[in-house]
Amino acid sequence: MGARREVAISLDGVRDKNVMQLKKLNTALFPIRYNDKYYADALAYGEFTKLAYSSDICVGSIAYRLEKRKQNIPETYLHVQTNNEDPINFYKKFGFEITETIKNYYTNIDPPDCFVLTKFTAPSQAKK
Repeated sequence: MGARREVAISLDGVRDKNVMQLKKLNTALFPIRYNDKYYADALAYGEFTKLAYSSDICVGSIAYRLEKRKQNIPETYLHVQTNNEDPINFYKKFGFEITETIKNYYTNIDPPDCFVLTKFTAPSQAKK
């Protein structure tokens, strides 16, 4: 195997001038279509949606929301389609664990089920 090479990634908030990059990225990567409200929310709450760039090329995005406003956030969670092994393994590598399976989470893709992956940040919240 060759030597690993670091790639510089920069993040930028979603704004009017780059929201189309987010739409194109989502369309290319995901089997579901996000509605106009998703993109309106991404623009309204730009600090919670970021685009990732490598050499000025949009290569990814991250979107999150606060479920409850707390000083100490006990956990972070996300959902991934049950057959999407690469992201599942990626998140597990960073300390996430599968904590739940939700049947029929997706309405227009197969399989329709998702895993909830959780990373506990407060020791007392971790499942035994």
